[in-house]
Amino acid sequence: MRLLVYEYVSGGGFAEKPVPPGILSEGFGMLRAIVSDFKAAGHSVTTLLDSRLFALNAPLEAERVIPVSSLEEADAAVRKVAAEQVDVVLVIAPESEGVLQSLVARVERTGTPLLNCSSVAIGKVADKFLLQEHIKRLGLPTPESLIFSIHEEAEAVSQAINEKVGFPVVIKPLDGVGCAGLSLVLGKNDVSGAMAKIRKESSGKFFMTQQFIKGVPVSVSVVSTGEESLPISLNKQDVSLGTPDSASSYDGGIVPLDSSLKRKTFDLAKRIVESFRGLKGYVGVDLVLSESEAFVIEVNPRLTTSYVGVRKVVQSNPAEAVLNSVLEGRLPSNQESVGYACFSKVQTLKPTIEALKTTYDIDDVVSPPFPVSTDESACALLCSHRNTLENAKRGLDEAKKRLLGKSIGGRQRW
Repeated sequence: MRLLVYEYVSGGGFAEKPVPPGILSEGFGMLRAIVSDFKAAGHSVTTLLDSRLFALNAPLEAERVIPVSSLEEADAAVRKVAAEQVDVVLVIAPESEGVLQSLVARVERTGTPLLNCSSVAIGKVADKFLLQEHIKRLGLPTPESLIFSIHEEAEAVSQAINEKVGFPVVIKPLDGVGCAGLSLVLGKNDVSGAMAKIRKESSGKFFMTQQFIKGVPVSVSVVSTGEESLPISLNKQDVSLGTPDSASSYDGGIVPLDSSLKRKTFDLAKRIVESFRGLKGYVGVDLVLSESEAFVIEVNPRLTTSYVGVRKVVQSNPAEAVLNSVLEGRLPSNQESVGYACFSKVQTLKPTIEALKTTYDIDDVVSPPFPVSTDESACALLCSHRNTLENAKRGLDEAKKRLLGKSIGGRQRW
């Protein structure tokens, strides 16, 4: 089968402007991983690549890689290839500012089948507050939440939080992705700073405050036919919640997570995904695990970064499982996992071109630290798969050392 796999960040979504290294490492990492899996299943893959990455001969197994130098060029290429040259399309993009929904809708209009959730379903789950209200109607555990306009006075917001939810809270954009614009707010004096952070990192007009649940952040990877779904992995998330004057970040994770709440998280994820008509293919459900409960946080209607670890531990090919679930209405029968995968973003200095290319053949490097930022920073995505969790952690540490080389005065060099 001929596929177009379009990943927005590495495929031209940031063409002609700086690409945040951390976001690039996740985007290219997902692209490289799923292209490899489609290839292993015997399919032919076409993809797009930002011309800056194309010039670096970025490592991809796709038969055809189309370089693009602008967002307009990328949009035109996606429409042309989708309409004329492939049998099916997969779009990987953020929900923020309607990017994923818009891209999927454009491909839907070509009439070519998609491995994505429908654009309508994406719109329903992308609004975090509406999603929370839906989860409440299902009677599932979720943090108490409030919605505000970004133009409201901080004092009024603080008072409402204090009366209806109580501090501490998490404050985040209504349509944000990852940790962009997110703050852990301990008291009313921090609300103004959290709102300023959202204005800086998001263009959204509304934001949400959510009761802070102390616990372990996790995600459940789900494969869905659009009617029936199957959770295939519980994944630990390495998340740092920053205060308004510091950054929040998603840094990696562990797959699978051993937890006494695994069955409960799987049941919750399955119920949520099946409650939305049109959620199909690969879906991620984010939760927080307390000592005795699993709280649903949000739904990601797309491939998520955890995929780079999930693909290492599941026995069936997850890309083929996505294809079969959407096109044939068939879910995978083998849910067994083998070993553990630890994955992590690693900040580096910009490598030379020669040093960069030495990382292309390192097995544990999923996304190399491409030197395309406007400053001296770069970011890689690494993933180590071993038979035990301790060995996987050790393998990740060893891969980091190989990547970073010597450290002088706290700064890595190549």
